[in-house]
Amino acid sequence: MRRLTLFFAAALVAAAAPAPSVPELFQKAREQVKAGSWKEALATMEAVDLEAGRPANQKFQPQLEAPLAFYRGVCDANLDRADDAGADFETFLLLQPGASIDEATYSAKAVAAFEQARKAMSDPKPSLSRSYRQSPPAPPAAMNAPVTADWGKGPVTWLMADGEKAAWAKLEGDPERVAFVEAFWRKREGGDGHAFRAIFERRVAFADAELGEGDKPGDRGSMTDRGMVFILLGPPAYSKEEVIRTSASISDVSSGSSSIAPRSLSTAPGSRASGSSRSTAPGAGSSGLTQSGESRSELWHYRQGLLTNGTSYPAVTVQFWLRAGRPGELVRQNEQVNAILNAAKKPA
Repeated sequence: MRRLTLFFAAALVAAAAPAPSVPELFQKAREQVKAGSWKEALATMEAVDLEAGRPANQKFQPQLEAPLAFYRGVCDANLDRADDAGADFETFLLLQPGASIDEATYSAKAVAAFEQARKAMSDPKPSLSRSYRQSPPAPPAAMNAPVTADWGKGPVTWLMADGEKAAWAKLEGDPERVAFVEAFWRKREGGDGHAFRAIFERRVAFADAELGEGDKPGDRGSMTDRGMVFILLGPPAYSKEEVIRTSASISDVSSGSSSIAPRSLSTAPGSRASGSSRSTAPGAGSSGLTQSGESRSELWHYRQGLLTNGTSYPAVTVQFWLRAGRPGELVRQNEQVNAILNAAKKPA
């Protein structure tokens, strides 16, 4: 009986113990890196990201961004995750230009990945993530644009819930529309929604400039599948393209992918990515999307720290199918992609 009482007493003490602070979690991650516990350190760093994302802890984020990127790079390099390590070290070097790595402290794998990232930084065609980091903030004109009847048909449609779309469609006068838009942004950030909207408008401007896929003035990059994902999730940790061989299934391009069939994601009626996926190539209902001729697959990789609304997935790779003369088509591989995109649409 005494042992049982002690057990419950210990359980109560554990339950009452405060959660580790951000500095404590960061110190734990550093110690795990020093001990070579790469996977454990990465898990702790995800906890740091989540804890630092809380409103009361956001003051820590600017201080942590560079060291977390560096330590992630060390862990990923030692776990033979070359792409992740390269993206991590590029992020670090953007924040700490001219920094070096101590060859006596870190492994040959980490040193090699660091130097490779340094070389990549001189590439005249920067990565998607680096391009976005170097892009200007939201243009003032976008932040102060007048509200028109077409507002709900633009890129904001990726954020709107079905009920909001229905409510917007019923509005007839400008005062009602202005009030709706103000309430829309307030709901997405406790105050006036300015910071949230600034991020949104910056992503829209970047998508229009970098992700456009047509020659017509109306072919806005922010209204494509790639634009939708970029607006909802932001820049990926890294992206890459792979050629799909003749008669290859697009599901064969991404390692570990199982059967890939197009799945629907509720979007704006009439938009280029509305309703069910546009991926309707021959064989779409079978084990993959088989195509003739050479096409490309573009892969965007997100780790958990880049995902929104506390999603529990450790990472996700979003895949697009690109063909000449056609806009990039999102391949909805599984429930994970849909769940993350839908979670990103919800107000914070």
